[in-house]
Amino acid sequence: MGSWTVKSNAEAGDGYSDISVEIEDQEIGFIIELKYAENAAFDDGCREALRQIKDRNYEEKLIDDGMKTIYRYGIAYYKKRCKVMSC
Repeated sequence: MGSWTVKSNAEAGDGYSDISVEIEDQEIGFIIELKYAENAAFDDGCREALRQIKDRNYEEKLIDDGMKTIYRYGIAYYKKRCKVMSC
């Protein structure tokens, strides 16, 4: 979308989030963290991705940029399959 700012491996909080998206006119931000699901352990991979978002304060950059609503997504993938969890 033309009004969206999308960044890959952008510095955020105490590290680098895999993908961050800002929709400035709606004050909405997204943080997406990807994890490889060893042996197709999708739930573990998703939980680890969400834990990393929280532990490393990735949403701090979005808050600093004025985002009021922030969505967090952990995506685990294994070969050609994936699972998504959000919080």
